[in-house]
Amino acid sequence: MSEPTLAGRLASVQAQVADAAREAGRDPDAITTIVVTKFQPVSLVRELAGLGVHDVGENRHQEAQAKAHELEPLGLRWHFVGQLQRKKARQVRAYASAIHSVDRVELVDVLASDEASVDCFVQVNLTDDPGRGGAVGDDVLRVAEAAEAASGLRLRGLMAVAPLGEEPARAFARVREASELLVAQVAPDARDLSIGMSGDFREAVHAGATHLRIGTAITGNRPQAV
Repeated sequence: MSEPTLAGRLASVQAQVADAAREAGRDPDAITTIVVTKFQPVSLVRELAGLGVHDVGENRHQEAQAKAHELEPLGLRWHFVGQLQRKKARQVRAYASAIHSVDRVELVDVLASDEASVDCFVQVNLTDDPGRGGAVGDDVLRVAEAAEAASGLRLRGLMAVAPLGEEPARAFARVREASELLVAQVAPDARDLSIGMSGDFREAVHAGATHLRIGTAITGNRPQAV
């Protein structure tokens, strides 16, 4: 049996997302699927665009910047989903439509600008490892307050990655709890949830995900990093 094509994998994931949304009593059109193209060639991103994909995600600034520049005529929406270094933040802001990994007030300060607004999500760390990135505890609301007040940023909600070894549904429930606090105490309109990846997007949809970050389930295995 031949391997599924890119178009086939994309259609399969789209169908599964739609099925999960209907199971959860949700509108599939209210869920944005971001195709994460880390380490994938520009040619694959072009092919995705030809298949109707508009939202593309990248984890590394240097790779994202180069792809965004080369593919600028396609009008793609670039989502930065990796850990963001303070010294790179302004450069990322220049090409990203959304930054999903805002996790400290110092980063908000650098991203603030009088230029056109960029969507941002506050990343929540669901692990005990500070090296994983993301705010914890009360810092989640502190970062959100800073983002909500900053010029040039549009706070959309929270982002998180379900930890290995924990049931995704339970992890996403914790994000939902943090989201409810954010909406009640900081930003009533910041209800979006950037949760769910290739292995757990169905659980994420049931938990209320508005943005899914899906890589290999659509793109196939990543080429070896160089």
